[in-house]
Amino acid sequence: MKKILLLMVGLALAGCSRQTDAPPGAAPVTETPAPAPAVPPASSAGSSSDDGRLSPELAARLVREHSPVLGPRNAPVTIVEFLDPACEACRAFAPVVKQIQFMHPEHVRVVVRYAAFHQGSDEAVRLLEAARQQGKFETALNALFEGQQDWASHHAPNVDRAWQLAAAAGIDMARARRDARSPQADQVLRQDGEDVVALKVERTPTFFVNGRLLTDFGDRQLMALVNEEVARAGVASTP
Repeated sequence: MKKILLLMVGLALAGCSRQTDAPPGAAPVTETPAPAPAVPPASSAGSSSDDGRLSPELAARLVREHSPVLGPRNAPVTIVEFLDPACEACRAFAPVVKQIQFMHPEHVRVVVRYAAFHQGSDEAVRLLEAARQQGKFETALNALFEGQQDWASHHAPNVDRAWQLAAAAGIDMARARRDARSPQADQVLRQDGEDVVALKVERTPTFFVNGRLLTDFGDRQLMALVNEEVARAGVASTP
C-alpha cells in the first residue's frame, strides 16, 4: 500500500500550475478577479531567518479567520496547504497529509487555503465553503477528491456532478446553494485570491510549514520538513 501511495504522489509531483492548466480566457483565481494587493511578492519581501521562513508581513497572510483548520487549533506546527479541489496532485497528496496528521495527532494542524486555478474550481470552492458552514468541510473535500474524475475535467468541468457528490456525502443542498452565493463566500474567494498573488503561489498543492515554504516538492520532503518543525517545537513524534 505504501508503495502504491508513493507511486501516486510520484506521478503528480509536478503539481497543477496556473500557467499550464488554466484555460484560455479563464480567470485564474476568482470569478471576478480582484486587484493585486499592495504587498510585495514573496521573492522581494525577504524572510525573517536563514531557514526560509516568510517575513512577518507575508506570514500574516498564511492563515485567515475563515480558513478551514483540520486538527488541534493550538498545535505547535501548522501546515498551510494551498489547494485546488480539481487538482490531481492535491488529491494524490491528501493521504500523505492525513498520514502526517496520524503521526502527529496532537502537534500538527492543517490549514486549507484555496488556489482556484482550474475552470470551475471557483464554484467548487463555493461548495466547500458552504459545507464548512455546516461543519462538513472535510466531508465535502473528501467527496470531491474521491469523485474528481467525474467532475473535474480541466476544460469541461461538470460542476453539477460536484454538487451531486456533495449531496451524496450528506450536505444540506438547499442551505449549501444559498450559502455558496453569499457575500461571505465572495469574500473568501477574493481574500484567498489576493493571498495567492501576494505569496506567489503558482502551483497546487503549495505547502508552508510554520511559515517555511516547501521548496523541494515531494511527499518525503514534506514529511521531513514537518518532522523538523516538530522537533524544533520540542515534542516527540508518535511511534
